[in-house]
Amino acid sequence: MQKKNQILVWMAIAMIISYLPWYNFSAVLKYISAEFSLTASDTGHIIAAFQAGYVIIVLITGWLADKVGAKRVVMYATFLTALFSTAFVFVAQDKETVLLMRLLTGCAAGAIYAPGMALISNWFPPNERGNALGAYTAALTVASAGGYFVAGPIAAEAGWRIGMLWTSVPVFAAFIIIWLFIQEKPVSAVQFDGPPSMAPQAAPLAAPEGGYAGPAMITGAYMGHMWELHAFWAWIGPFMVACASVSGMQTVEAVKWGGLMAAAITLAGAPAVWLMGKVADKMGRTKTIILCATASLAAEFVFGFLIGQPLAIIVACGVWLGFWVISDSAIYKAGLTDMCTPKVRATMLGLQSAIGFSMTIIAPIAFGKILQAYNSTNDPTAAVVWGPSFIALGLGAILTPVAALVLRNLSQASLMAGGKR
Repeated sequence: MQKKNQILVWMAIAMIISYLPWYNFSAVLKYISAEFSLTASDTGHIIAAFQAGYVIIVLITGWLADKVGAKRVVMYATFLTALFSTAFVFVAQDKETVLLMRLLTGCAAGAIYAPGMALISNWFPPNERGNALGAYTAALTVASAGGYFVAGPIAAEAGWRIGMLWTSVPVFAAFIIIWLFIQEKPVSAVQFDGPPSMAPQAAPLAAPEGGYAGPAMITGAYMGHMWELHAFWAWIGPFMVACASVSGMQTVEAVKWGGLMAAAITLAGAPAVWLMGKVADKMGRTKTIILCATASLAAEFVFGFLIGQPLAIIVACGVWLGFWVISDSAIYKAGLTDMCTPKVRATMLGLQSAIGFSMTIIAPIAFGKILQAYNSTNDPTAAVVWGPSFIALGLGAILTPVAALVLRNLSQASLMAGGKR
């Protein structure tokens, strides 16, 4: 196996383990909400605190990765994610400590993804980069599903603290994997991918006369994508628990099966993000973004109104959404790296992540507040009116295809995927 493929495999394995804590809170929300009397609005703020932690740190770590190396940043961030997520179980005693520990876990996790993307992108040329970054993002998707798949059923049997421990302690193993098996491509071996006239010493971005317009547009598209994606992932667990409850299941069964259904819906995105990364390498970045974003956002206008329908129908529609909502995630990263010189890739990826993830602070709060406004219960898993909240996700996501259409008309778009817009 080539060295670059070995690096990708180990990075993907580490990602699957290290991001298990991302949605373990949502997976056990039914129990945490009952224990600490959390409302839907409280839940939205706690989810947003995690995302805020990510945003706070991701820009700094992108710059830091360019200075001291991406491996070092990813390795220590993985260790801190394991530490804070495990400590949550012992520290969380009320709404305030829950919010604080999720904030700290988000800060730690924020230093993993973007530097990891930069590390991988330096090993792969543009015509293979969508595939490679798609595989890495697919691993993130598996981890997100794993949080629901592991924590939910275990919490139903042994309590939420044990459920969260089973998705936190293994992250220490990811730290060891990165420490022992990950290697950065030497700086001297990282070649510039763009036109010769735009060599690194000429400009910080491999951009023709458009300047920073291309990176700005692909980041704008990413904002719409992130508005939809992480609010959907964060709330799909509580929604499926609510659907299971409405179908007649008792609390333990509803949490268990709601978590498993949410895991299946989230997991549908794993092959999607890898597949569409490959498609973008062949068909073009912006064309693929427009296809994926439209298929996803259109479904948001229907999905929330399905509560009360047979669970098979809800899961089938959820799998459609789960497939498309994440499918284009790696393309924004690949497209940006195509337009940047290697020496600033981590910084630019960090900037894009910070801007995009800022949407994930607002969207979960908006979702929770809308849910609270349309339901008389304080328990979000007991809510029965979900349609308006999901519509809000679809409306925000319209930004994505619009920005991608603008990007298609910029000269910088020809730098992506070997000229495939």
